[in-house]
Formats: sequence, structure tokens, C-alpha cells
Amino acid sequence: MRTMLILVLFASVMAGQTAHAAEQCDQVRFGIVDWTDVKATTSVASELLQALGYDVDISNQSVVDTYDALAKGDIDVFLGNWMPSMAPVADPLIEAQKVERLGANLEGAKYTLAVPQYVYDAGVKHFSDIARFADKFENNIYGIEKGNDGNLLILDMINSNAFGLRPFELIETSERIMLAQVNGAVRDQEWIVFLAWAPHPMNERFDIAYLDGGDDYFGPNKGGATVYTNTRAGFSEQCPNVATLLDNLEFSLAMEGQVMDMILNQFVPQDRAARHWMHQNPEAVEAWLNGVTHRDGRKTNPTAIAQSMKLTLNN
Repeated sequence: MRTMLILVLFASVMAGQTAHAAEQCDQVRFGIVDWTDVKATTSVASELLQALGYDVDISNQSVVDTYDALAKGDIDVFLGNWMPSMAPVADPLIEAQKVERLGANLEGAKYTLAVPQYVYDAGVKHFSDIARFADKFENNIYGIEKGNDGNLLILDMINSNAFGLRPFELIETSERIMLAQVNGAVRDQEWIVFLAWAPHPMNERFDIAYLDGGDDYFGPNKGGATVYTNTRAGFSEQCPNVATLLDNLEFSLAMEGQVMDMILNQFVPQDRAARHWMHQNPEAVEAWLNGVTHRDGRKTNPTAIAQSMKLTLNN
């Protein structure tokens, strides 16, 4: 009886400590950059955490500012560590133990320069071909938002005259404006070279080809990439329940493409697109919530949470 009493008391103390630890992590602060894929995955994580009783804050910054905020502890999580293109920005902070890299949340991605298929067929198949057709490209390469890691790689190529690109100018805009430029060029059969990546609906919307030769900058296999989850130092120890969810968050190219298509082409707000997809795919919600509790320590009901995501996309 005495042994049983001690065990009950011990269990009560441990439960109290677990609940107390959970209560110390009542808000999760995400950083995002102005990319639809990161907005999509962050919206999935955000909606799940809110269903579990957490407050969520999302701040939109450049890649460099996002990593600076992670290192300073001003944000907790970033789901968009595209590797190897982000190595120059992310790796020094990870090596300095100011930022932690968790597991991969997406395999099989790609990120490098691309051209419309008709430009590829005309002879632009390799990074070294770009400068040969400088006049047709009007000496422009289209990137996305300023400070983006892909832009930084292009600027490095221009500044070092890699592939003879010194005469070129990087046009730093945004994902939407860059895609509008691609759309206009394809419509008029004009030449354009631009940053492209997968997953993204641009791969279905446009007939494009990724260029060879950028291995030293964007990685082998035409910019083959893996996307990792990053956190501020110590976050996983302070918020183990959230860390379990983050470890579980593995996405697929198809899943991200479907959510991004809703956001970009159907003009569905990103949080609603994430909720709709989870309602339609409860098995994914169940996998993501494996071993995860509510913030107060209660067991989750993944089916009920998936059902709670139901909404009308036009609301």
C-alpha cells in the first residue's frame, strides 16, 4: 500500500510538472518569408497549434532578417530552410548554436534558374548559355524579394562574373511580380530567365525548363533541395510538445502544390486553404498529431480536429 501511494504521488508530481512545462509555452512565434510554399506549410502548423490551444504569431520578413530574429530569440520557428541554397545564411548560425536545425519537412524539392521551354529549345540549357543570349534577355535575371537567398546567389554570380554574367542586372521584386513577368513573357513568346522552384503551381501553369550548371550555387540535380525546420536555440527543450509536432510535420510535393494552387490560383486565404486541405485529408492530421497533446496535456482526437477544419472556401 505504501509503495502504491508513493507511485501515485510520483505520477501526480510528474503530471504537474508536465502541465507546468506545457503552460510555459503558450505561444509559438513563426517567421515566414514572402513565398507561397512557406506560407502554406506555416498555415498548416499554425492551424494545428491553435486547435491544440496555443496562441500563434506570424511575422513576415526577409530571409536574412528571419534568421537574425531566430538567432536573437525574437521568433521561435521557421519552416523554410531550403538547402543547400540557404547554407551561407543558415549554417553559420547553426554552427554557432544560435539556431537549431530539426528534421526535413520536405524532400525532393528544387530551386534554381529556369527559362520557358521555347527558350530552352532555342539553346539556353546551361547557366553558361545565358550570357550568349544577353540581348534577348535584355541583360536581366528575375529574382524575388530582396535579401532572398536565391537572389544572393545570383548576385554572387554577377559580382564574380561567373558564367560571364557581370553585365546582367538582378531584378528583385516579389514572387507574385516575378510570376507576372513570366506570364507576360510566355504570352508574348519573349525571353526571360528567372528563379523557379518546386513545389509550386508555376510548374503546371507554365511550360518551363530548369537549367543545368548551377551545382556550385544551387546544388546538384538542377537545384535539388531539401527543406528543413529551424528553431531558435533551446526551443525544443522548452516546448517539447510543440517540438514533437514540428518533428512530425513532413509534407509532400503534391500536398504543398495543392494548397499553393488554392492560394495563388483560387485566391483562397492561406489559413483557409490549409484548413480545407486538412479537412479533406484527416489521415495526414493523424500522422502529424502522433504523440502530440493539447497544450494543457489532454490527449488529442485527430479525427475531431480534422473535422473542425471544415469551412466554405468562399466565406
